[in-house]
Amino acid sequence: MIWLTWRQFRTQAAIAFGALMVVAVVLLLTGPHIVHFYDTTVATCQVKNDCSTARSTFVRYDLLVQNGLNALLIFVPALIGMFWGAPLVAREFETGTFRLAWTEGVTRRWWMATKLLGVGLASMALAGLLSFMVTWWASPIDRVNLNRLSPGVFASRDIVPVGYAALAFVLGVAAGLFVRRTVPAIAVALVSFFATRLGMTYLVRPHFAAPLSVSRNYWTSRPKSGHIVFSYPMNLPTPPGAWEVSNKTINSAGQVVSNIGCVPNGVTIHVPKGATPPSPAVLQAANQAYLKALHVCLASFRQVVTYQPASRYWPFQWYETAIFVGAALLLGGFCVWRVSRRLA
Repeated sequence: MIWLTWRQFRTQAAIAFGALMVVAVVLLLTGPHIVHFYDTTVATCQVKNDCSTARSTFVRYDLLVQNGLNALLIFVPALIGMFWGAPLVAREFETGTFRLAWTEGVTRRWWMATKLLGVGLASMALAGLLSFMVTWWASPIDRVNLNRLSPGVFASRDIVPVGYAALAFVLGVAAGLFVRRTVPAIAVALVSFFATRLGMTYLVRPHFAAPLSVSRNYWTSRPKSGHIVFSYPMNLPTPPGAWEVSNKTINSAGQVVSNIGCVPNGVTIHVPKGATPPSPAVLQAANQAYLKALHVCLASFRQVVTYQPASRYWPFQWYETAIFVGAALLLGGFCVWRVSRRLA
């Protein structure tokens, strides 16, 4: 059964790992240039006293390749689920060969377990090798950007792509097992994988550990020039490399609001026709009352930013990989059990 699985899968494996070698050649040719550019710009920026410009120039280097590699590692697991996982069982149903395959010398469970284990390990190996190469290539850029916890970068580095590939493959197998048609199973695998990924990124990952927070009250000031300045803490500082989870405005009751509503049109003084205009003292008093009311209103609001610090990158990588691999094992076990039932 192992030999049969290899014979059926070897063409797909050869194409995939051949493409991987092409990517490896591209990264090996361009990687040393990135290291050299880093050494001649960012590494020496303190001597030139222009680190801000040097960092900005460096992170834009080969930006097209950076975005392409990140997208590649996002879509490769999905492609594995679509074209390796979905047809694995669906094709047997479509062609009717399952009647032959499941009545020979191996049991249905062993047939399914061998397929899952063999192709699943190849899927994880492919994603792992690609992630290793991209992580190596982008390491100088990540050192400057300090954004490894951001969703796009986190999903394309180190070990999490291995977990993504494992679950994507098994989702494809499960879709084929239930839908029994290759094209609909491909669609189901694609949608279910990206739904799982989005749910993990925005609903689960932010709560792997209790996020830290920083807050500041809204306030107003009036400098010596006489002009009123409204100062809002729109960009609260977070530690370098932190992942901002939420940015909210909180009122005095602790409720989240979308509009603070503290900027009145001004103070209107009605002067009857023919009456004497108000004195400067009256105008100044009205202005002071306006500023006081504005300050009191703004003082009742504060901005709260929650974030995950950069130091949690590796724990989050392990947590997420374990969740995806564990889900793949559970779903794979269900597929093995399901195929042992009467499906004809």
